[in-house]
Amino acid sequence: MRVVSLVPSLTEAVAVSAPGLLVGVTDWCSHPAGLDAVRVKGTKNPDVARIIELAPDLVVANEEENRPADLAALTAAGLDVLVTEVRTLPQAFTELERVLVDGCGLARPGWLDAAEPAWAEVRPGPKRRAVVPIWRRPWMVLGRDTFAGDLLARLGVHNVYAAHTERYPSIAIDELNAAGADLVVLPDEPYRFTADDGPEAFPGLPAALVDGRRLTWYGPSLAEAPAVLGAALRNSL
Repeated sequence: MRVVSLVPSLTEAVAVSAPGLLVGVTDWCSHPAGLDAVRVKGTKNPDVARIIELAPDLVVANEEENRPADLAALTAAGLDVLVTEVRTLPQAFTELERVLVDGCGLARPGWLDAAEPAWAEVRPGPKRRAVVPIWRRPWMVLGRDTFAGDLLARLGVHNVYAAHTERYPSIAIDELNAAGADLVVLPDEPYRFTADDGPEAFPGLPAALVDGRRLTWYGPSLAEAPAVLGAALRNSL
């Protein structure tokens, strides 16, 4: 098969499961390293004409990461476009199997078999209320119905904006500091928060600097995510 992936985490999932299957990926597809595939621009501005030229048997996409207009254009050109929806951990497992087994015709990969029990064995840590920024200038945080929020909840961390009307609301820093959180969780993507860029905006709150890929990507990193994220959260106690 020839596959184009418009989602970085799905790119990694396909590439690790079946090296050589991918013929096109986005500029943001960073894993695995040394990926040998045509770059078709970004998730929000894919080069539709170039994708059509690649004549893939399947295009894998996501309802959050990719724009409906781009996916409609690919479908109108006669391409088979598989659009995933991943807002919870169970959805991630279901959609990964749909992409890899149903879409790509692969055997269920071992890393997926390892990821499900790794999360099933998770025991939540101390219950804490957290603000989870994903961007700065302006400040944006996790809101309702997000994959990352579901992972954190399974680790004992309640997102204080989980009931917000928006999924990724923009909220002033003063309001974030007054939200009643006892922790700020700072991932290193999409904005690269570091020890020197982020914690200082939340004086008095412990900060957990976490691996953004383990928090937001659904793919091979899921197998090690519980241990890696759990350790980062424990270090902030």
